[in-house]
Amino acid sequence: MKTLASMQPYFFPYLGYFSLIKHSDKFVFFDTPQYIRHGWCNRNRILKQDGTPNYITVPIKKAPRDTPINEITIDNSTDWRAKIFGQLNVYKKTAPHYRRVIDFLRGTLDSEHESLSRLCISTTKAVCEFLGITADFGVFSEMNLGIDEVNAPDEWALFTAKALGYDCYVNPPGGMSFFDPEKYAASGVKLEFLALELVPYNQRLHEFVPGLSVIDAMMFCTPEEIRALLDRFSLLS
Repeated sequence: MKTLASMQPYFFPYLGYFSLIKHSDKFVFFDTPQYIRHGWCNRNRILKQDGTPNYITVPIKKAPRDTPINEITIDNSTDWRAKIFGQLNVYKKTAPHYRRVIDFLRGTLDSEHESLSRLCISTTKAVCEFLGITADFGVFSEMNLGIDEVNAPDEWALFTAKALGYDCYVNPPGGMSFFDPEKYAASGVKLEFLALELVPYNQRLHEFVPGLSVIDAMMFCTPEEIRALLDRFSLLS
C-alpha cells in the first residue's frame, strides 16, 4: 500500500507534522488554499522563561482575504530573524543542544525569502535533513495534476491521491470531522488518521508543554530521540 500525506506549509511545525512526513511514502505541501490569519503558516510556539508558550512570527505583507498561501509575501522591512533569535535566548542556559540548533537555524534562515510558502517548505525540508528523515516531497502548485473539480474540502486530498496513484491517504486526526471515509472507500483509497502521542521530554524549565514547534524538541533532544518520538503514534480509521 502506497501512502500519501499532505499539509499546508507551516513555519517550524510541531512533531505531529514530521511524524506524518516520516510515515508516508510521499508528502505534498498543499500551498494553494486560502491563507488563514492567526494560523500556523507564519508562526509557531516556543517557551518563555516562565515555561509558558510564546509565539515566533514571520511578518507578512497585507493581502486580500482570499489570497492563497503561495501568494503571501514576507514583510522583510524589519529584522524579524533577529527578533526570533532573541526569543530563543531563553534556551541558552537550559537546552543541551542550544548551540547546534542555533547554528542550524542561522544557516536555514540565512537567505532572504520573499514567499512565505517557500520559506516554510525550505525550512521543513531542512529540519527533516537535520533529523535524518528521508522523504519524497512535492509542492501542489508545481505538480500540474489536472485533478477533477473539487466540490468538498476532503476532495483535494482524494483527487490528489488518485492522480498520483496512491491507494492510502493519511491525515492528522483534526481532519476527521470533514473527511468522508465512504467517499474514499468508493474511490479505492483507504483513509487513515495518524494520531501522534505527545510523549513528554525534559524541557528543563517547568511542567511539560506539548505541541510546541519542533525547535523546542530539537533544543532538548537528539535527532535519534526525536525520530523515536515520531514513531509513537496510532492509526485511526
